Amino acid sequence: MGHRTPLYNEHVRHGAKIVDFAGWDMPLNYGSQIEEHRHVRSDAGMFDVSHMTVTDVTGARTIDYLRHMFANDVGRLDAGKALYTCMLNERGGVIDDLIVYRLNDQHYRLITNAATRDKDLAWLRQHAAAFGATLEERTDGALIAVQGPRARDKVHAVLKDDAARAAVAALGTFRSVQVGQMFVSRTGYTGEDGYEILLPAGHAPAFWQALHAAGVKPIGLGARDTLRLEAGMALYGSDMDETVTPLESGLAWTVAWNPPERAFIGRAPIEADRARPARKTIGLVLREGGVLRAHQQVYVGDRLVGEITSGSFSPFLQCSVALARVSSEVANDCAVDIRGRRLAAQVVTPPFVRHGKSCIAPA
Repeated sequence: MGHRTPLYNEHVRHGAKIVDFAGWDMPLNYGSQIEEHRHVRSDAGMFDVSHMTVTDVTGARTIDYLRHMFANDVGRLDAGKALYTCMLNERGGVIDDLIVYRLNDQHYRLITNAATRDKDLAWLRQHAAAFGATLEERTDGALIAVQGPRARDKVHAVLKDDAARAAVAALGTFRSVQVGQMFVSRTGYTGEDGYEILLPAGHAPAFWQALHAAGVKPIGLGARDTLRLEAGMALYGSDMDETVTPLESGLAWTVAWNPPERAFIGRAPIEADRARPARKTIGLVLREGGVLRAHQQVYVGDRLVGEITSGSFSPFLQCSVALARVSSEVANDCAVDIRGRRLAAQVVTPPFVRHGKSCIAPA
């Protein structure tokens, strides 16, 4: 038996297929991954993401510490604002990707991946003492993501306190607010609008049930993966890891180069490749039958140029899509080896789908 979130019994009650995910017993689906995927794109679904690691960082020099630790610049944040970033090793490889929330001048919140918990905390603690920063892992809560075009309205309907509802409804994108015992942020991992809600573990089942009564369906990890792939969002361990840089992982936009004197860990090696990294991440659309999968090889002519890092059938687009890491000169067309057959694929710029609309041109 693995670790179980405060919502485990809710998953069982809804008939979830439980699988091991990074040592946690988590719902893969509740009967149909495809139906769950489509429900998030058309209505509202909720995900139990309580297995992710929540860490509060405090101290007078916390901002200096985090500006040293992360490739994006936490110094840009005002109170209540969130930021997506990578945490790099000294070679510029990605230790993890995460979201940073600024609560006040001396208090920040990090949400990192479950599978990387131990190494993340070890790396963060290794460098904290030099800045007098204190790290506290929050293990007393549950995290629920509610996503979809009707997600916000349905969350608002569940919030009974007028002031809390007004504060949440006023949230801008990548903004957060504490309302009572809930920490609510307008962030997500599906390409749809919605919230991620951190609340006390003991309150989570009742809130989950209230959302369900409001028409928000539970969604498993399977649909979460196809939704994030359609949205062109990278997955740690597949599209990035410690052997590749954010420039090679399609995450150059998360690196803040200014001010030039900010010496974040990993800056020097990736800055040397900034003008022309040897590899890059592209989107692929397969215009004929077949399913793109991770580790399939990508060719231009007879030359092997890279491999797929994430691939799946897109329930929204009704074709197969993928993210691939390839040589930087790859431009418009390529072929993917699927079981010995090289099938033509169109090179596109992710995302594939955003806010319920296709982002790719017709073939």
